[in-house]
Amino acid sequence: MENGWVKRNKWIFVAGPLGLAAFIALGGEVVMQLWNWLLPMLFGWHAITFWQALGLLILCRILFGNLGGHGGDHHRRGWHRRDEHWKQMTPEEREKFRQEMFSRWCGSAAPAGDPARPGQD
Repeated sequence: MENGWVKRNKWIFVAGPLGLAAFIALGGEVVMQLWNWLLPMLFGWHAITFWQALGLLILCRILFGNLGGHGGDHHRRGWHRRDEHWKQMTPEEREKFRQEMFSRWCGSAAPAGDPARPGQD
């Protein structure tokens, strides 16, 4: 005897894989067309095939994507923790932290009491 949900939703087992295949094909085609339209003319690079475009799309997903995870939630939680930590710091600790970050990233000490950042303390 079939499960009631399966009986009512048989179309998902056909439409799901077909939709996924169409989405992958469309993504590969879009990447190929954009690459072949822009990069040979701008940089003199060679045109690519559909399969190369699909491989490039997968490579970019591996390198820059979160592979279906919930990476955005993780980043938001991190910002929330930093914000809470910042609120618990004294004004002197905040200024010391700001000076350290400025010197780390800019190579010199930050000007004290930066007027471009009112209300940040």
